Amino acid sequence: MIKKLFRQMLATQIISAMTVTICMLIDSILIGRFLGVDSMTAYGLANPLLLIFAALGSMISAGVQVLCGRTVGMGDREATNACYTVSAFMAAVISLLGMVLVLCFLSPLTTLLGAGRPGPDNPVFGLTKDYLLGFILGAPAFLCAQIMIPYMQISGNRTRLVAAVIAMTVSDIALDLLNVFVFHGGTLGMGLASSASYYIAFFIGAGFFVRKDCMFRLRAKLINGKTARELLSCGIPTVVNQISLVILVFLLNRLLLSIQGNLAVAAYSVISTVGNICYCFGSGVGSVAMMLGAIFYADRDRSSIRELVGVMTRYAIILDLAVTLLGVLLAEPLVRLFLGSAVEAKALAVSGLRLFVLSMLPSSLNSTFKAYYQGVNRLKLTELISVLQNLVFPLLFAFLLSRFLGVNGIWLCFVWGETAALLAFSILVWRHSGGISFSSEAYSMLEPDFGASPERCLEMGVASVQEATDVSQQIMRFCLDRGLNHRKAMLLGLCVEEMTVNIITHGFSKDRLSHNIDVRVILEEDSQVIRIRDNCVGFDPTSYLELHRSDDPAAHIGLRMVMGMVREAAYVNTLGLNNLTLVL
Repeated sequence: MIKKLFRQMLATQIISAMTVTICMLIDSILIGRFLGVDSMTAYGLANPLLLIFAALGSMISAGVQVLCGRTVGMGDREATNACYTVSAFMAAVISLLGMVLVLCFLSPLTTLLGAGRPGPDNPVFGLTKDYLLGFILGAPAFLCAQIMIPYMQISGNRTRLVAAVIAMTVSDIALDLLNVFVFHGGTLGMGLASSASYYIAFFIGAGFFVRKDCMFRLRAKLINGKTARELLSCGIPTVVNQISLVILVFLLNRLLLSIQGNLAVAAYSVISTVGNICYCFGSGVGSVAMMLGAIFYADRDRSSIRELVGVMTRYAIILDLAVTLLGVLLAEPLVRLFLGSAVEAKALAVSGLRLFVLSMLPSSLNSTFKAYYQGVNRLKLTELISVLQNLVFPLLFAFLLSRFLGVNGIWLCFVWGETAALLAFSILVWRHSGGISFSSEAYSMLEPDFGASPERCLEMGVASVQEATDVSQQIMRFCLDRGLNHRKAMLLGLCVEEMTVNIITHGFSKDRLSHNIDVRVILEEDSQVIRIRDNCVGFDPTSYLELHRSDDPAAHIGLRMVMGMVREAAYVNTLGLNNLTLVL
């Protein structure tokens, strides 16, 4: 089921990861094609500020993925709503404060980004300032749209998420074209077009959160410092990652200016924009890994985490091998989209892009694992990989290689930097596991005592009524072999059989989709725990009996019998899955 769930989530996550990148790509293409190299240089110089806002949004979004994943995994609805309320409040405050600060210090900020000082012989300053002004007005929608993404994924509402991204893309293209051919608004108009598209995406997504069946609710009384600190703690590794990128882009821009001037910066702007699209595949895999890792970690489900590590690694390798091949083959037509007839800048960008995409495979593995480690609470390791991957190693190789190879040395710094970071964190993994190993168990980086002992845990899949009966018998034998008395063993088997047959009878026939049931039985010191997970339509058996009370003793007899035998029952629907935990 994990492989199937991962595949279902991945496409949506890749598309949502492109939310900001698509707008930046469209802006970059139209700026380069129709507004000239100076405007393209201005756009490149503005990128670090855009990345800072992306970092803040990503920090809150990642905090949501980890913290909300844990609270949902534990079935704690109040903590889930506290996370939702606090994250919305933080996004609103940060975006509005950031917008005011940028508007107040727009000119000095433009100079700080490398655009020089205003003057008739420096058109880049005014172009950079105009783009920043247009972009910053959309900051509130920009940040809020980012934090909506994990909530819509967790609730399984992927269709609306895709619709919001498509609407944003279409509106950005339309508004950019109007700006270029009708309004002639220059870089200011391009920034305003992006801002408008962010608001369109935000309002489409926001429609889900006001629906009655939305699992998230804003509660002002739930705003508290503890939840805010937990969100920031879970999200800090992401902001470390983004800030490392901001510093890298800033320093590489300066290095490129010193080596070959504005043409090299314009080429790097193209490479960065195409690279951001390429990165979306690795970050998409990583985002799914982070969310599932957080949920399985809260559930202390070692076997599911181990399977997750294997699945995410395979997808990262397959997708980014394809991205690398396409990048090498399509480098020239891709660059032509941006730079048109700017021959010198185009030649720099084509050779640079072909060298850059060679870094995609190690980059994807680094990004996937650091996101997974963030989900399973290895935050320091995530931060270390971020700094090594996005700052220390690429900058080191950029300075060294550029001395001998010029601009090509800077393009090569990415593949050497990513490979060095992958090797560095692998050495830490091998130290933790006690030897060189490429297994999922080693790279999961879990402590030996994490989760249930394999000798006390039984996991099975159920796909038919006959299998439900067989699994019930296996559970009885498993319990008896481990010292439980016959009555408890029989009750465990009976609970699982009743619930799984009920799911097959009423859930499998609701649609024509393929369905699965995963059963997990854990024998703890003072209790026995059953966890049943299925991908059928949402059904909460814990509240169903309350809503359908009947004087007929035969009504819902199976459910009533199971609920009467258990000490505790908890249900949560997350990622489109029903998760029922029963404690005898």
